[in-house]
Amino acid sequence: MSQPKPTSDKSPYYDLASKHGVEIVFRPFIKVEGLTAKEFRQQKVSISDHTAVIFTAKTAIDHFFRLCEEMRITIPVTMKYFCTSETIANYLQKYIIYRKRKIFAGKTGKLADLVPAMLKHKTEKFLLAVSDVNNGDSENILVENKLDYTRGVMYRTVSNDFGPDEAFDYDMLVFFSPQGIESLLKNFPDFKQDNIAIAALGATTSKSVTDAGLRLDVEAPTAQAPSMTAALDLFLTKANA
Repeated sequence: MSQPKPTSDKSPYYDLASKHGVEIVFRPFIKVEGLTAKEFRQQKVSISDHTAVIFTAKTAIDHFFRLCEEMRITIPVTMKYFCTSETIANYLQKYIIYRKRKIFAGKTGKLADLVPAMLKHKTEKFLLAVSDVNNGDSENILVENKLDYTRGVMYRTVSNDFGPDEAFDYDMLVFFSPQGIESLLKNFPDFKQDNIAIAALGATTSKSVTDAGLRLDVEAPTAQAPSMTAALDLFLTKANA
């Protein structure tokens, strides 16, 4: 499983392992690194010029406040925060006092869901905090609605290297982003799939698998399997049968 180990014992992946009698190893193929203050300044983006921030991930929140601290930027109490989900909005409590009048949350996790709230505050100057792998496609909705925003890259995704003595003897690899595929090929340039099954979450990740000349055995979400755990459950049920 190419992601960090769940923090809770109630993860559905543990239920899956118990149900099918398989061992699940959590081994991130990628990791996140924050940009330095110097690297951020090279973008010519001034945080202080903005009156609202858009967050699409908790990681973005961490690096936004880290950069502000490193650059000695005082965030005004009037700053507004627009988050693509309630979970991300609640995470802001780690850094600020939660006040609903200045924190807005979407319900679907998609940027488009935030637009109605943003249009009610159209005079704000928005800062969109993103990673270096954000392709910008989702930002079209901001352009279409003529919202005044700036894109600020605050962290990057890099390959998590495998050690020379680290075992790599898995029956299945599960990927959640195209960067995971890139890391696989970087760490193992002579990788031969053979009987190793590959699962991918999302259309972009699935395409990365096939573009790399690999066989895609499990894809999620689908009509039959709305989540990765559901897709793996179906696959393992058929395999055991």
